[in-house]
Amino acid sequence: MILSIQDVVKSYGNYQAVNHVSFDVPKGSVFGLLGPNGAGKTSLIRMITTITGPDSGAIYLDGEKLNERSPEKIGYMPEERGLYKKMKVGEHLMYLAQLKGLTRQQAQQAIKNWFEKFDIEDWYNKKVEDLSKGMQQKIQFIATVIHQPRLLILDEPFTGLDPINTTLIKDEIRQLNESGISIIFSTHRMEQVEEMCDYIVLINRGRNVLQGDVQSIKNQYKQNLFRVETDGEMPADILSRFQTVDHSKRTATIQLASDSESNDLLRYLLDHQVRVTRFEEILPTFNEIFIRRVEETGEKTEK
Repeated sequence: MILSIQDVVKSYGNYQAVNHVSFDVPKGSVFGLLGPNGAGKTSLIRMITTITGPDSGAIYLDGEKLNERSPEKIGYMPEERGLYKKMKVGEHLMYLAQLKGLTRQQAQQAIKNWFEKFDIEDWYNKKVEDLSKGMQQKIQFIATVIHQPRLLILDEPFTGLDPINTTLIKDEIRQLNESGISIIFSTHRMEQVEEMCDYIVLINRGRNVLQGDVQSIKNQYKQNLFRVETDGEMPADILSRFQTVDHSKRTATIQLASDSESNDLLRYLLDHQVRVTRFEEILPTFNEIFIRRVEETGEKTEK
């Protein structure tokens, strides 16, 4: 495991932000840290990055308990960006890279490589405040990954980016992950979770209320729903034979009983000489799972 959270507790006065949370982040994975506003995600990230410490419990990074050297192995891109707007872009990145342990020569080479990759060589002497929000986002991303961290924490990394630059950053995240960097990905966009994450943990009211690999969780919450499309009309008795969620002449969404199998439905259609053009199981989206689980644990999501 690249990261192990073990029975961690964190309180601020009488408010318990993190309540005996435990989970592991597998090495080389993209791991979703999810939860509604106020669930405890930010408090967890602050402890992982050693900004604060837990009141009890322990956090291990790559097998070692967090210590003063741990931040050099972590790259953290917060939702609220932290660039110094009066500084020039190149000087700013040089400063941040050296804070993370790179020599000046190493930092210069890394900056050169990233500027060439993003085709932004002429940005070096521009002030941060002269860049658009999307441009600043690119610089923030470079600052986060320039020291090649073992663990990368991305909090809403696509905020402010247009579709082209969103795709660019997604591709870079995938390449970093393929190179062996483990990634914690925090977002409210559940379609991004399905697209990018291997595993997730869902935090609510300071507790982890759901965790596991993405496909297993979707299977756990499936409702035995199937979508059928046919080349011709549906059998007349399909409504009495199966529980039908919606139905038209050539399409139907059918919910099978818990003791039934998809082959039962398919066999019924074939026995009625129906030509099936599409037959698929409908798995719940992560947005649906997120809302359901949060409501089950006693807190409504914020719109």
